[in-house]
Amino acid sequence: MPDTVHVLNGPNLNLLGTREPEVYGHATIADVEAACRAACARHRLDMVFRQSNHEGELVTFLQEARGSRGVVLNAAAYTHTSVAIADAIKAVGLIVVEVHLSNVFAREAFRHHSYVSPVARGVICGLGIEGYRLAIDALATAGGRIS
Repeated sequence: MPDTVHVLNGPNLNLLGTREPEVYGHATIADVEAACRAACARHRLDMVFRQSNHEGELVTFLQEARGSRGVVLNAAAYTHTSVAIADAIKAVGLIVVEVHLSNVFAREAFRHHSYVSPVARGVICGLGIEGYRLAIDALATAGGRIS
């Protein structure tokens, strides 16, 4: 499993392509998965791709990623509300790159705070699905040891 990247997506990301395309773009969750698979393939990495609308399920996914190269996490709205997700990241000692499709700092004030950022190794926001590829590249080229 050390050559596996987990790409985890939170609530409402299953609606990509139809949900507020002016904010999130026209790419679907299938497009995100395809881009992530291509990025992992370039680095000869395996990938686990998951999406859930349920906070507890995302916590379980994080726990199941233990021992992997790292996690690309778009926790979506849970970024701004979930101590449980932050605690799960700390508990399992994962290398996490936090990703957001939109620039959260150009949006509502409540989106400016992240419970994930303090326990993530890095944060990428506002670059659309390209942010996922950049996160995978970072995990791959740093050998899972982003500092």
